[in-house]
Amino acid sequence: MNLNNTPEQLAFRQEVRQWLREHVPGSPLQSYDTRAGFEQHREWEGVLAEGGWSSVTWPAALGGRDADLTEWLIFEEEYAAADAPLRVNQNGILLLGPTLMEFGTAEQKARFLPRMARCEDMWAQGWSEPNAGSDMAAISSTAIRQGGRYVLNGQKIWSTRAIYANWLFGLFRSDPASQRHHGLTYLLVPLDAPGITVRPIKALNGKDAFAEIFFDDVEVPVENRVGEEGQGWHVAMATAGFERGLLLRSPARYQRTAEKLVQLYRQRQAAAERDPALRDAVLRAWMGAQAYKLAAYHTVGRLAQGARIGAEASTNKIFWSELDLDMHETAMRILGPEAELLPMGDEPAAHDWLEGFLFAQAGPIYAGTNEIQRNIIAERVLGLPKN
Repeated sequence: MNLNNTPEQLAFRQEVRQWLREHVPGSPLQSYDTRAGFEQHREWEGVLAEGGWSSVTWPAALGGRDADLTEWLIFEEEYAAADAPLRVNQNGILLLGPTLMEFGTAEQKARFLPRMARCEDMWAQGWSEPNAGSDMAAISSTAIRQGGRYVLNGQKIWSTRAIYANWLFGLFRSDPASQRHHGLTYLLVPLDAPGITVRPIKALNGKDAFAEIFFDDVEVPVENRVGEEGQGWHVAMATAGFERGLLLRSPARYQRTAEKLVQLYRQRQAAAERDPALRDAVLRAWMGAQAYKLAAYHTVGRLAQGARIGAEASTNKIFWSELDLDMHETAMRILGPEAELLPMGDEPAAHDWLEGFLFAQAGPIYAGTNEIQRNIIAERVLGLPKN
């Protein structure tokens, strides 16, 4: 692992920095958990796509820049440093996109990836169900094949921004007699198909961040299947590896949060020093963000040598989710209890920390609860026996 940029990487960094300087919106966008904010973010994603920055690691022929993962980390560092808008199509570009690269047919790649890169299609994830949250193997929604189509019935829940997306990728049980990890199939489903009902679910901040989705005899063509029938678990675990291991949460995001936390501490140092533990918490946050960066570069170095992301991705997911929670809890302690009552117009920075604090509560839950991740680490990484 070499942390020193090559001349080519330095040139790439400068190109990214210059483009962002010229194009990042001058004022913050509205929350992407509102209709107006979602459309603003979608427009921004389109600007990124026009510049060739929406999916830098993809092949140029499919809308990317043929960048390697080190260049992706560089891009993320510059993107976070510029305080550019949060990405709204990350389910598609960062999770489904790499999955299609690995398992999709040539026709599927040509059909879906360029539109995804241009953000003409927005994707939701359809995994969790009322009785199958982190235990995805308990999925009961069915996809029964009838000739050249699958007929879907069942329910998905906690689908992020599904009320605004127009496509869903999800797991369905194609063999009703199967159990657990067997008999599952990975499908791409248009959310405007007849028989689909999407109902919003409000998050802690009162916004429509999630949705539940009902399938009543929904027909999906066989060509929308990713991988072989009954092999959906294998495909989904690759997606989960991208989600937990590297792509969904780049270290730059946490480095930027740590920098802002240090700034907040300095701005309110007189009050913050009344609690000596706050200084230590800020230092731990900064060190944690740096450690995550080093771990990410180490992972990229391993992948460049032919390694694959495996069960150890669960350690990554635990680290970034709990780091995010710790940083925002520390910020709220520095701001004091009145920060929870401030309208956005009174102190926007405090409002941003509060919004981040509320969102961080979900980190140990989505992408598989941290309790499940610890079980995976115990069994598959450490080789400990099951209970």
